[in-house]
Amino acid sequence: MSRVRRNSRHRGRAAFKILLAMAVLVAGGTAAYFTWWNSDEAAQLTVRYRTDAPAKTATAKPWVEVINDSKKTVALSDVTLRYYFTADDGAAYGANCVQTSVGCSNVTQKIGTTTGKATGADRYLEIGFTKGAGKLSPGGTSEAIGLQLYRLDRKELDQANDRSFDAKITHYAPSKLVTAYHRGTLVWGEEPGGSTPGPGRGQADAAPAGVVFDNFHYSGAGDPALAANGWHARTEDGGPGIANTWSADGVTFPSEADAQGGQALRLRVTTDGTKQGTKQAELQRTRPDFFTGTIAARVYFSDKPTTGRTGDHPNQSFFTISPKDKSDKYSELDYEYMPNGGWGAPGPRIDTTSWLSGSGKQSDRVTRFHNQSLQGWHTMMITAVDGTVTYSVDGQTLFSHDDKKYFPREHMGVNFSAWLVDLPFEGLRTWDMKVNWLYYQADRAVPLADVQKTVDGFYTDGTNYVNTLPKS
Repeated sequence: MSRVRRNSRHRGRAAFKILLAMAVLVAGGTAAYFTWWNSDEAAQLTVRYRTDAPAKTATAKPWVEVINDSKKTVALSDVTLRYYFTADDGAAYGANCVQTSVGCSNVTQKIGTTTGKATGADRYLEIGFTKGAGKLSPGGTSEAIGLQLYRLDRKELDQANDRSFDAKITHYAPSKLVTAYHRGTLVWGEEPGGSTPGPGRGQADAAPAGVVFDNFHYSGAGDPALAANGWHARTEDGGPGIANTWSADGVTFPSEADAQGGQALRLRVTTDGTKQGTKQAELQRTRPDFFTGTIAARVYFSDKPTTGRTGDHPNQSFFTISPKDKSDKYSELDYEYMPNGGWGAPGPRIDTTSWLSGSGKQSDRVTRFHNQSLQGWHTMMITAVDGTVTYSVDGQTLFSHDDKKYFPREHMGVNFSAWLVDLPFEGLRTWDMKVNWLYYQADRAVPLADVQKTVDGFYTDGTNYVNTLPKS
């Protein structure tokens, strides 16, 4: 019996060793599997392309699609594309996103310069994705990504000599002339000659919830991306200022050396001193996106006309406003800058006003004015939190009130507006107001330093537009 028991113990030890060995093998195999899954091994991708514009056009319209040919899931934030072109006349270019199922808020765009000499490729549009763009399962597709490329001087561009352009491809087809990278490694396409390095492996985080950001990278008032992102260049009748003189002609997005990112919204007022010869400019938000929280914009105010004689009474405004004048919850928060004053009051002057209604009555508003020049660029901020509204310029409080009667009661749109109080004399002159970027964080008071840090991050990542507000 004892011998049997000893043999039983030996068999038990042997079985234990076998089980242990199997466990090690299984664990090792599993470890190897996960090591492979998380390794830097490049994915297999295909890029399909089509064009939506002729060779000579005001705006190039490349559309691209990314297909995952790998046997594993690929995060779009690990993918970068490059579309190669030639900068006509050495002009500065801009780009934006028009349409995509992953959301234009999750598509980044940067314009870079190639090194060396390559036919049709001294520039490239680099397209990336934030972590909010999601993942592509094996065989999965990003679906269509509609992009635009344009000259900042608004001149026509010629795509005929652009490396990645093909006028014949008007329906999606694989294109090796658009390159794709996975974690910085080329996995699709043919790079142009020269030593241009591939993109790095930096990944842009998805924007936090409750944020709107726009750096106004658009080709003009008719840009479909402008409308898609909720903006409208006003042409409707009415006031304020010289009634019925609103024109989209004054809403442009030119190159601007002093603007962060090199491009800005410009609102131009032109007049010859007559109503018939006057054009005012306003960019309106078509959606009532803004309620409580922090809204900020980097704005350029002008104390003198760009051309012509001074002496007008221009009003350069940044404000939030209810979508309907007669709403029983009407809300409006205003900045109005008048370098030469207006309505008998001297300038330069900045008015900060919270409105209870759109009546214009003195009793329906609480306001403060400050006689000071704001010539140049300034960060204008309004916070509306916990019953208190605060107006500040470059981090310095101008006016704050806790009268809940004038606290916002409904969602508002945001407008930027440049107009004339009156027409005091004849003669041609032009006034310009500019806007570099707009930022909004719902429901929270955000310090200026944190606002600027977030904005800087968007510019670094190549994020032109963000809207992570809940869809209503």
